[in-house]
Amino acid sequence: MPSRNNHGPLMGSTSKAKDFKGTLKKLIKYLSTYKVSLILVIIFAIGSAIFSIIGPKILGQATTEIFNGLVGKVMGTTAGINFGKIAGILLTLLGLYIISSLFSYIQAFIMSGVNQKVTFNLREEISHKMHKLPLSYFESKTTGEILSRVTNDVDTLSQSLDQSISQILTSVTTLIGVVVMMLTISPLMTLVTLVIVPIALFMMSFIMKHSQKYFLDQQNYLGEINGTIEEIYSGHTVVKLFNGEKKTIEDFSKTNEQLYNSAWKAQFFSGMMHPIMNFIGNIGYVLISILGGYLVIKNRIEVGDILSFTQYIRNFMNPLAQIAQVGNMIQSMVASSERVFEFLEEKEEIPDITDVNYDLEKMGNTVTFEDVKFGYNKNKIIINDFNAIMKKGQKIAIVGPTGAGKTTIVKLLMRFYDVNSGSIKIDGVDIRDMKRNDLRSLFGMVLQDTWLYSDTIKENIRYGDLNASDEAVYDAAIASHVDHFIRTLPDGYDMVLNEESDNVSAGQKQLLTIARVILKDPKILILDEATSSVDTRMETLIQQAMDHLMEGRTSFVIAHRLSTIKNANLILVMKDGDIVEQGTHDELLEKNGFYAELYNSQFESVAEA
Repeated sequence: MPSRNNHGPLMGSTSKAKDFKGTLKKLIKYLSTYKVSLILVIIFAIGSAIFSIIGPKILGQATTEIFNGLVGKVMGTTAGINFGKIAGILLTLLGLYIISSLFSYIQAFIMSGVNQKVTFNLREEISHKMHKLPLSYFESKTTGEILSRVTNDVDTLSQSLDQSISQILTSVTTLIGVVVMMLTISPLMTLVTLVIVPIALFMMSFIMKHSQKYFLDQQNYLGEINGTIEEIYSGHTVVKLFNGEKKTIEDFSKTNEQLYNSAWKAQFFSGMMHPIMNFIGNIGYVLISILGGYLVIKNRIEVGDILSFTQYIRNFMNPLAQIAQVGNMIQSMVASSERVFEFLEEKEEIPDITDVNYDLEKMGNTVTFEDVKFGYNKNKIIINDFNAIMKKGQKIAIVGPTGAGKTTIVKLLMRFYDVNSGSIKIDGVDIRDMKRNDLRSLFGMVLQDTWLYSDTIKENIRYGDLNASDEAVYDAAIASHVDHFIRTLPDGYDMVLNEESDNVSAGQKQLLTIARVILKDPKILILDEATSSVDTRMETLIQQAMDHLMEGRTSFVIAHRLSTIKNANLILVMKDGDIVEQGTHDELLEKNGFYAELYNSQFESVAEA
């Protein structure tokens, strides 16, 4: 995933929401839960800005007092500078700044708490939502896209929310307060200052307009270069094997050059903001100094007012730049919010029923398919009028070419998808009338793609039954012929598998998943070519363990190598979503139909080889 960077005055994220107003309303509604805390943030932010704004005018009074004292001393009209009065003014100023800082600290503390609560709750909601989404959602989205919503989008929302609310409150309050204070000093000088504003706004708009596309390019190329590095790293062996180093370096260099060109332009435009704003501010200082001197001579203002006014000019220009920055942050925040809310509003699985009319402990004897029709796309049915009855203790093999619908049958059994019409029943109970947890507790699955997580081998096996004792784990490992291998490892059952589980071989991972299923002791088994990753000797041992495990249980075996299912009680031969043949191995060979063609073709391939 591309990393996210802050780029000085302008943020690098330039994504925009498709429905800005609608998403902003949703975000405000979501934040209304924390309205008390947010009201306090508003009060303390405004209070901090007000106390800070008053400071320059009081400082100007001290300057005026010093000036008047010096002039009076020279002219002999006064005894000189009244240091007591100046000390009182400065102490008042110090008190104001202390209160301002205290208010700023309190509002930052409250806002940080709100921000972290929002982030925490959003991640909690996303986590719960994930378990309610149908499998079709995850099959239609990439893993990176889903992870991006959980991590990048929530992080962007969190950072933007933390900065934007406080900053926009402070900036707007400061801007209004500064204008009011400048008007109290001199309306004429204020008018001259406001003439500078259109120039500043034009320059900010120009910089933002030209920098946005470069920031967007920078983020895109950053994502590309991260993806390239990830591919090179994960496929390093393949690159070496096919001598692809030169091509890889050329591709990387090309993307790196594009990243360099966009990044330096983005940083250049970003870095121009403060110098240009300072330049415009300095022009304002010059104009105000000249005009202020003239007004002092005319006794229209005091000398200290010039100092106060120059301070206000600085305080006036900074909020303008901050508001421009907040505009970008809000765009980014709303865009991220939109993606998060889209995820949270995704259509969920059909809710489970609340009342059940079955005894789960007694179920798992018969599985019946009645006139089942199904298609991932309703306009394209891939399973038509599927009828079959599987009884307890039978081994049912499902065979057929790729795309025939073998794995789809399993997905329907587990209710990852619901049938379009017809029904699937277990002991006469439609699986749609069962709770999903109850239904899936009846099954044990061993798939081609192994899934292990970063923990000890013992805990990976125990995932089949979280309440199982250590002895039960060891027995399951022995039954799956993996115990000896585990005990040869440095830490044995306490060895920790790494994140990719690549510190054990593919065959060993498969053995561990088989041990997990043996530990679960399910009533119905689903085996998707479970021995495809092991050698011939180990396949024989595992097959023996599986035969023992399948005794007294209904077992569905998806087979690619037809030699492994000769002893199946029933073989369902699928083609284009339909069961075209069914029977035992010998019966199907005698028919000399599609199954015989598949079976003989495998051995013809071996003979030709």
